[in-house]
Amino acid sequence: MKLGIIGLPQSGKTTIFNALTRGNAPTNASAGRFEVHQAVVDVPDPRVDLLSKMFNPRKTVYAKIAYADIAGLDSGSAKSGISGQLLNLLNQMDALILVVRAFDNDNVAHPNGSVNPLRDAEAMSGELLLNDLIVVERKLERLTEERKKGGTDKTLNARQTELFEKLYRTLSANQPLRDLELNAEEEKELASFGLLTRKRLLTVFNLGEGQSAPEANLDHPSAALMGKLEMDIVQLPDEDAAMFMEEYGIQELSLNRMINLSYELLRELTFFTVGEDEVRAWVTRRGATAQEAAGEIHTDLSRGFVRAEVVAYADLIELGSINEAKAKGKFRLEGKEYIVQEGDIMHVRSSL
Repeated sequence: MKLGIIGLPQSGKTTIFNALTRGNAPTNASAGRFEVHQAVVDVPDPRVDLLSKMFNPRKTVYAKIAYADIAGLDSGSAKSGISGQLLNLLNQMDALILVVRAFDNDNVAHPNGSVNPLRDAEAMSGELLLNDLIVVERKLERLTEERKKGGTDKTLNARQTELFEKLYRTLSANQPLRDLELNAEEEKELASFGLLTRKRLLTVFNLGEGQSAPEANLDHPSAALMGKLEMDIVQLPDEDAAMFMEEYGIQELSLNRMINLSYELLRELTFFTVGEDEVRAWVTRRGATAQEAAGEIHTDLSRGFVRAEVVAYADLIELGSINEAKAKGKFRLEGKEYIVQEGDIMHVRSSL
């Protein structure tokens, strides 16, 4: 799972990246220069902590999420066409985080001349939408040319024309494509087109110290974070960070909430494997079968799948042990078509 962090120059993208990843990437890169920083972080999950206390394993592994800090996206870039290098990188992301500047700093010029977070959020969302509209228009033009020339697959042309006209109507109404209902065939058809508004989007308002979040009426989730302050705190030794937070009356950093929002944005679910050797959180898509989820652990488990032994997280915590869950009938045997639920604890039996 990888999320791309984008935004205008001087919005604090790298500051947010450093805060989220406890990194120290340079925050003074030249505006407009194409540059990428990447890091992987643990997804905080108190369920993993409780399971680890219960089983006392030799190893505890949290779900992971990757962030990529992507410089190079500027206001107006879609009008001339987002560069192939940048577009290729954005296409690799599972979702996007749009960092919007809300802080004032006379030493850091805003590329649009003034700080106006709602204006910038709308403008950058508009850039993504305009990019998609250009892509869709060009595809419709090619489909029209193919029909005029003849000799093409008429059924395929008609199907693609219908699909891209639907996309065009949505984008022309200033609506992103992420909430447009598409069937499996249409999803497959669009996989290679790099339509950015099909990706889930989280807008993060980068606040100054003590600043309140702006009221935003967006068509997607948003959050607020004092990026510079939280970056400074996470780069301190743990003891110094605790003292700093106590001095400033900070009960909890926003970073864990931000990481969990990022994770929720991807619309995945978490299941667990437990034992004396390891307690681990695994990620699979919502609606995945037990056999598909087994493949997240190891492909051999999917190929040789026999059954899954399953207990719900809440039941295990309430009853206190696997043996008690079995005694109370909460430990179930499920076949390959079982739909995995959020928080399931699974043990997969395989013939391989």
